[in-house]
Amino acid sequence: MRFLITGTAGFIGFHLARRLLAEGHIVIGIDGMTPYYDVALKRARHALLARANAFTGHEFMIEDASALNLAFEDAKPDVVIHLAAQAGVRYSIENPRAYLDANLVGTFNVLEAVRMCTPKHFLFASTSSVYGANAQTPFRETDRADHPITLYAASKKAGEGMAHSYAHLWKIPTTCFRFFTVYGPWGRPDMALFKFVHATLAGEPIDVYGHGAMMRDFTYIDDLVEAVTRLVDCAPAQNKPVADCDSLSPAAPWRIVNIGGGRPTGLLDFIDEVERALGVPVQRRMIDMQPGDVAQTFASAALLQALTGYCPATPLNVGVRAFVDWHKAHYRA
Repeated sequence: MRFLITGTAGFIGFHLARRLLAEGHIVIGIDGMTPYYDVALKRARHALLARANAFTGHEFMIEDASALNLAFEDAKPDVVIHLAAQAGVRYSIENPRAYLDANLVGTFNVLEAVRMCTPKHFLFASTSSVYGANAQTPFRETDRADHPITLYAASKKAGEGMAHSYAHLWKIPTTCFRFFTVYGPWGRPDMALFKFVHATLAGEPIDVYGHGAMMRDFTYIDDLVEAVTRLVDCAPAQNKPVADCDSLSPAAPWRIVNIGGGRPTGLLDFIDEVERALGVPVQRRMIDMQPGDVAQTFASAALLQALTGYCPATPLNVGVRAFVDWHKAHYRA
């Protein structure tokens, strides 16, 4: 099949594109190479993908509707997976405009391009952050998510709603997946695992937010990619729910699916795992929870299991060790 993926120089997009290429698919990738974090890391990911003859990479911002439409027309994709976004909870407080541009305007441009090319399935990356101030756990796709506590979360929730309207109006089979704290090799430098490993290897202390009282439902990157590739074949059909827990819309071929294992880990336990993988002490600097942070994320994986027969299950020690090995090799620590 022909896949068009936005955000292929990003952490998740890179891994997903590499998996699809290995399976013999054609992948057309788009990335803006924004300087939110180290562009050299993004270019290194794209360079690896470019080794495959079946990969075509484009470099432009999805806010550029003309360039986006031309890429879609040339690609003629069977499946579109929209991963490109301005990510990061804390950065949305510092630079909110970036989230409006990429996550609202950019997503609108993608939806317009999708409307014109009519793929078999459109998949849109959202985030567990949309659950916001929800107190009931585990987070279920059918729960209301009306109280986002950061602009990042609000922008992704808006993207889900925009995708629903297009699915309704143009009958585009659409799956929105909510990611839960994805980690692994080639991960983003702004995420906790990268920061912890990088600082510790440099002999520096790490900041432990919320004095370590937080919990996260960590999802290893290979598990997430496995889930997404399985969901490609699970295009929603209106009025055809697969289970009682289905989030299928009553008005469109559109659903939301959590991608998480449903096993939250305490932040201090996570840091202990990093320490074991590194084999050196991690210096901890306890500080208050930051604005926009939530105390816990906890996925219900029931719908993912019902749709695909799969649930993320890589043990934390295996995933953390894989990241540490990659980091040491990539940065020659």
